[in-house]
Amino acid sequence: MSIVRTLPCPVAETPDLGIVLSDGCRLSARVWMPEDALARPVPAILEYIPYRKRDGTLPRDEMMHPYFAGHGYAAVRVDMRGCGDSQGLIADEYTEQELRDAEEVIGWLAAQPWCSGSVGMMGKSWGGFNCLQTAFRQPPALKAVVSVCSTTDRFADDIHFKGGCLLGENFGWGAVMLSYSSRPADPALRADWRADWLARLEAEPWLAPRWAGHQARDAYWKHGSVCEDFARMTVPVQIWGGWADNYMNTVAALVENCAGPVKGIVGPWVHQYPHTAVPGPRIGFLQEALRWWDRWLKGIENGAEADPAYRVYRLESEAPDASAKHRAGEWVAEAVWPSPRVRREMWHLGQPPGVSHPRAPVGYLSHIEGEVRAEIATPQHLGMHTGEFFPMGLNAEMPGDQAGDDALSVCFDGSVLAAPLDLIGATRLSLRLSSDQPLGFVVARLCDVGPDGASVRIAHGMLNLCHRNGMETPAPLVPGEVVEVAFDIDQMAYRLAAGHRLRLALSNSYWPFVWPSPQAGRLTLTGGRLDLPVHQGAGTEWAPPPAEHASPWKHKVLRAAQTTRKIETDLMSGRVALVIRDDLGDAENLDHGLCTGETMTELWEIHPDDPLSARAVHTWEQRLSRGDWRVRTEARAEMTATASHLRLQARLTAYEGDEKVFERHFDEEVPRQFV
Repeated sequence: MSIVRTLPCPVAETPDLGIVLSDGCRLSARVWMPEDALARPVPAILEYIPYRKRDGTLPRDEMMHPYFAGHGYAAVRVDMRGCGDSQGLIADEYTEQELRDAEEVIGWLAAQPWCSGSVGMMGKSWGGFNCLQTAFRQPPALKAVVSVCSTTDRFADDIHFKGGCLLGENFGWGAVMLSYSSRPADPALRADWRADWLARLEAEPWLAPRWAGHQARDAYWKHGSVCEDFARMTVPVQIWGGWADNYMNTVAALVENCAGPVKGIVGPWVHQYPHTAVPGPRIGFLQEALRWWDRWLKGIENGAEADPAYRVYRLESEAPDASAKHRAGEWVAEAVWPSPRVRREMWHLGQPPGVSHPRAPVGYLSHIEGEVRAEIATPQHLGMHTGEFFPMGLNAEMPGDQAGDDALSVCFDGSVLAAPLDLIGATRLSLRLSSDQPLGFVVARLCDVGPDGASVRIAHGMLNLCHRNGMETPAPLVPGEVVEVAFDIDQMAYRLAAGHRLRLALSNSYWPFVWPSPQAGRLTLTGGRLDLPVHQGAGTEWAPPPAEHASPWKHKVLRAAQTTRKIETDLMSGRVALVIRDDLGDAENLDHGLCTGETMTELWEIHPDDPLSARAVHTWEQRLSRGDWRVRTEARAEMTATASHLRLQARLTAYEGDEKVFERHFDEEVPRQFV
């Protein structure tokens, strides 16, 4: 990765440009643009998120936005209403207010004398979501978007629910936002920072219970889900994903369904921009985005619309590594998606005669339909090596060796491969089963098992069995009734080496990725098949540009970061816990003197025999200071459950200097209708 210190256009920066909305709310923008933009107007590129441009995303902002400005754009990084240095209050994610504000900001930008009238929108995660959602609304000046790590369906495939299963990270993300949104504006930019801060704290929402309460794909989740009407997606979209992230399905969905121009790229990466992400190889995301902007914002005939529809990094078999710095593989380029080079191949679940043990290995995968009867009743601590929903780096956040979880699962193994097997696409899993409980779920993992027994997770998928007939119409199971269910295992691009085996691992527990069912149920499996996307194979078909970026931020480390991640077993109680401490240290911004730091701890504990023992406790501390000014906030959140309710508690405390200036407690119970 190289630093570009000299750019084609000299760049002028405005650290706090006010955008006053029609209701009088002032949003704060940091803007980079060519020095001569007033004389020679340029298109604008908007990134619009709640994560604080003054400190939160500043390190990545300074590597990206000056780069675009130096290539002839006005790069505009806006703090959303109620966040960072902007006025107002934040109420939830992707609200109607948030999206109306986005449309108004786009219109405002297009009307500025330094803007050509064309606006692009970009972002990762929250920003990737809201740029797709804004494109769905089709504001006239919005000409193209670049979205990274986002979703088309806020219920079926997001951080709250997946396949109708309540994710542990629904609670975790609620704790994150309680902490992130608790920080004040910078006093250097806002003389009214203190009054504004206290108003923010008083209005701070505890969102995890709200999200957990919507246990079906209702109007709450349909809002902002662009899959509701792909015909409205006419604004050109460049969509990015990573195989180590959990938003990999979005890319194929948009490429396959969007009405307008769309190009998709999926690499080996975690939940980061591809020019800085691990595992490598990193690539020239900024150059690819610039090519997209040039085509749709400037009208340069550079052929971007004729690029391959779907470019994916096909991973290759190698040893499992939860902190992989690089993944072996090759870039495959599909002119269209779905690809004619993918054929569907049926593999059936079978079982040798006399095998009935409820632990792996129990059966085989074969092209010939066979008999199977297996009991899926897995221990509650299965899943400790799953990794994070959206891993951010190298701190063992990616899936590790699955062999331990496989040993607790019901597994079906294919034969040892005589030749490599290429898989690109989503696998469809069909099962025939019954349950002894009205509520329950099933998790499927596709794994690459090496000759040494090490197991690499290729992809996973899950289904809350209450949603067997659709995400909008959940209904409890009838105990003992046999049902046919089918669901997709996530998109993948993977080559299993000769000498390896493909494994399907099934479980009805997956802690802490999925919140457990109220009873330790038992699923009786009596049939199943995998519909695999087998690719004809190819060599390297695309050579992406090398990663580069603008000069990084100027800062001084005041206290170094330190992270630990451990699995602990209490030998007396039998409880098993995932314990994480992530101290990001403290740093001083050498441009404006703001010192920042944060520390987080997570505890996810459960007893292998008791789903109601599940407990999650997260704590966050945020620190801000400059000279004699010093503030910090503490957020503590806890989730437990009974057979009938989820309980989500939180406490938010704020300090100015050593004086406590605010404290609020939250304690909410959510009925367990379908989880």
